Order: sequence, then C-alpha cells, then structure tokens
Amino acid sequence: MKPLLLLALLVIPPCFSQELSEPKKKLLEAAEKSGVEVRFDQPYAGNRNPKQMVDVYLPKKTRWRQAAPCHRLHSWRWLGQCDRLGYASEAINIARHGHYAVVAVGYRLTNEAHWPEQIYDCKAAIRWIRGHARELNLDADHIGVKGSSAGGHLCSLLGTSGDVKEIEGGLGSFTTLSSRVTCVVNQCGPEDFTKALMFDKDKQPIIKDPAVMGLLGGTYEEKHAEAVAASPLTYVTRDDPPFLTIHGTADKRVDFANAGAIHAALQKAGVPSLLIPITGGGHGSVYHPETDKRSQQFLDKYLLGVPAEIDVTAVTALPEVKKEAKKVETK
Repeated sequence: MKPLLLLALLVIPPCFSQELSEPKKKLLEAAEKSGVEVRFDQPYAGNRNPKQMVDVYLPKKTRWRQAAPCHRLHSWRWLGQCDRLGYASEAINIARHGHYAVVAVGYRLTNEAHWPEQIYDCKAAIRWIRGHARELNLDADHIGVKGSSAGGHLCSLLGTSGDVKEIEGGLGSFTTLSSRVTCVVNQCGPEDFTKALMFDKDKQPIIKDPAVMGLLGGTYEEKHAEAVAASPLTYVTRDDPPFLTIHGTADKRVDFANAGAIHAALQKAGVPSLLIPITGGGHGSVYHPETDKRSQQFLDKYLLGVPAEIDVTAVTALPEVKKEAKKVETK
C-alpha cells in the first residue's frame, strides 16, 4: 500500500515573487512544525506564468513507501477570488498524517484565456506530477481529483476525457505521459454546456451567463461546438474512473440537473458512479462535514485500497448555508 498525493487545483495564484512573502514564511513555519516539506512556485508548463505553477506539500514521514496523486480543484466561475495559498492550511493538515502528499495547482482564468486553455493547464499539471513522481516519491498510478463548481467541471472533464487527444494540449515537458486519473469527486460541477446552467425567477433559461460566456467566448448558442467540447458529458465512456458527485438540490448557480446527467451517463456506460444530493442546498452547500467524510472514504477506497461502502443517502443542507445561498449564488 502507498500513500497518496492530493493534488489541489485552485483558481489563481496572484502572489508570486522570487523572494518568499510573509504569508509563505509563516506557512513554512507551520509546515515545519507539522512535519511537512513545502516547495512553492514549481512551473509545470515550461514558462514563468505564475498561474501555471504548483505548490507541493510532502509529508516528511510517510506511512507507506511512496505517495500517489489525488487532485483537488476549487474555483469561482473560472474567474477566481482565491490563490494557491488559500488551500495551504488544509494541505498541510492532510500531508502531516503521512497518507497523502498535496499539490496546489494554479491555472489560467478566463480573463487571460478561453476554453480549452483551462483543461490544457490541468492536464499538464497531471503530467507534471507523473514526470516528477520518482523525484517526489509519488505513486503515479493513483491520481484522484476533487473539485467544486468550475473546479468540479474541470475534475469531471479530467475524469471523462483521459488521453482524449483533441483536448490534451501540448504544454510542459512531459507530453508523452498520460493525463488519466484514478477517481473523481465532483462537487456541484457543470457537466453540459449545451444547456443553460441557471434559470431566472420565471424558470426561463439564462442564456447570457457571464461565467459561461467568459469560458466559451460567447453564449452556449453562439459557441455550440465549444460548448459540446467543454462538456464532461461529451466524453463519457466505459473506461472512465469511478465518480462521486455531490450537489445541492436547490443550487441556483449550477442546476442540479447537471449532477443527475453525469451520474446517469456514467451508470449507463458501466462506470461506478455515486450521487449524494444535498436536500435544499445551494451552490455552497457542498462544503459539509458529512459529505467531506464520505468524500474521504471514497478517495481512500480507490487510492489507498481501504474497503468501504459509501453512504449515498441525501444530506440535509446546513441551516447557515441555506441562509447565505441567495447571496452566494447571485454574486
């Protein structure tokens, strides 16, 4: 058995310099106390773009012989209001237990690049991990991905489009390596861009969705070919990795139908797929202690080989999340 690498893909890493910033110095101190080695600002695309770099968190003492990759994506409408360092505390906490290493990854946003550059970056990051597996003592055969919202979309796409040449891209030094992943935890991710993700108060589709237009370069009607190519549903095949999908039933930012669609398509193809609805939950309801626990069981099952029966019973949204749902979803 081997420990895992949790790969975290975040929206933007705006803080980059040759010298360590004060926040990074504090993080290094915290990591040292927790027995975690940190390597900031490692470029994966063969350039110095700070959005195309990773931060690596490695346990100094592992419980197994190697570390393997699991991948986490977080983002806000492919635009982002956080950086790689925003995930650092959680990354250190995960790595310190010795089962997992963590890589926080930046990728280009829609104010810099349209589709398909975002998935090119994500696939290059996966290949970078494989290319550095021996150096970092990682198990390149076990890569799981976890993400929410736009991050859920990109994680789902990594899962369904493994080695699909048309959207593989050619970034970085490891283009001959695979970008396939072992399992996917998809939290409220968009799965079908040929349809509206949101609806107005009269339940009419919102065609001019700023987030989608930013990604595709126009509406889904104007950019139909791009909408098809950017949809994880497009690439579902029987050799896809196991999926766990978590989605709020009252999500106004990404309609719950997306969760049902990817789940049904995967099951039809014969792919292990689990769906956990969050009853009454909005877009932010996926951050829930109960689903966090089940997500970890899922990752441990497919990455560490720990036997588990994952509970797929619907979870009730936390009261405070319900109160804030409208605020979050209309920003």
